[in-house]
Amino acid sequence: MLKSTTQFALIAMIAATPLCAQGGRGEATDKVTGSGQLPAGWMVRFDPVNPRFVKPGTPPPSLTDISFVTMGTGYHITSGPAAIYYNSKDMAKGVYGVSATFHQAKSMQHEAYGIFVGGMNLQDSTQNYLYLVIRPMDGSFAIEHRSSNAAPTKLVSMAPDAAVSKDSPTDGSATNTLLIHVAKDTVHFIVNGKLVKAIAKADLGGAMTDGQAGVRVNHNISVHVDGWSVKQ
Repeated sequence: MLKSTTQFALIAMIAATPLCAQGGRGEATDKVTGSGQLPAGWMVRFDPVNPRFVKPGTPPPSLTDISFVTMGTGYHITSGPAAIYYNSKDMAKGVYGVSATFHQAKSMQHEAYGIFVGGMNLQDSTQNYLYLVIRPMDGSFAIEHRSSNAAPTKLVSMAPDAAVSKDSPTDGSATNTLLIHVAKDTVHFIVNGKLVKAIAKADLGGAMTDGQAGVRVNHNISVHVDGWSVKQ
């Protein structure tokens, strides 16, 4: 009887959890007090809201739900909801490289962040981009293609690689430099100077490489971005 009572209580607690407080993994999205502004020239595109985890009538994410500020020689991003960030001047085509160094001062747990290329129509339902993200908690990386508002296509599922610097065992900090190099027929995904994956353009599943470049940050992240570079 005690076991049954306990199980009933747990079920009741889960059912009572507000949908608006649940993220994509059934967890709350951190409350961030943003300024409502972005650094000059930068734009944001929030991930599509999953209706399973948001109460009907909840306002869509806005700039006040994130903080993206110029800090030192780079930028500091605190989320809030998952999103991509980009500057309209950072367009690239043909052969080029996009890179950035990410520093977290504490563990971001299972959340990931990184860079993207080939961005098109980023402010409407036909958005399209190709991205590389890392998860320092366990030293993993993933490569995905987002097309329209559908769930992204996994070109490389999240998996550990020795190239990714893991969370420090003392304070959870980690620093990683990411590079996407687009060659004539192949895209090279590089972490801390090591090639973690090369994918032929013909195998990108429809992802383009010409277009907008930028940064991708999942929800509940606090990360510093330095050395942001787009070089033809």
